Amino acid sequence: MLAIVWAGVIFDMSTRTFGASFTDHLLREILAALHLRVSPHAFAFLATAVRKLGHFTEYAIFSIFLYYALAGGRRSAWNPRRALACILLAGLYSLTDEFHQRFVPGRGPSLMDCGFDTIGAALGMLVMYIAGRDPLQPDGERQGGASGDDKPIVT
Repeated sequence: MLAIVWAGVIFDMSTRTFGASFTDHLLREILAALHLRVSPHAFAFLATAVRKLGHFTEYAIFSIFLYYALAGGRRSAWNPRRALACILLAGLYSLTDEFHQRFVPGRGPSLMDCGFDTIGAALGMLVMYIAGRDPLQPDGERQGGASGDDKPIVT
């Protein structure tokens, strides 16, 4: 369910409201609140960086929600095939999102943004992989056996 809601959030963020002018305004407000002044060139760089970071972030979150959705909403062991499916699904959704932007005044489609979105989805899966590892156990061991005891066993 979270994946569907987040897809709606992504769709909404692709509207005119959240375009470059919104990012520019928000960045100006943040810089003013921090009493910082930057050159026009630096401002353009920062605005672009913020927008691209938004792509990474929203699709990293989306892929994590997809991962849980494909697991039936429960925590489970790391599954590389499921992770790949999440990256591909997020990448495909990104294409539809960019197509949608073609019809939004002041916005336009960008295959480059699809690339950023897909990289964000892959980073989300990297987070899932790292978060699922137990840092106190060496690779190749896991907790609990078929008997349910907590002794490490070699796989």
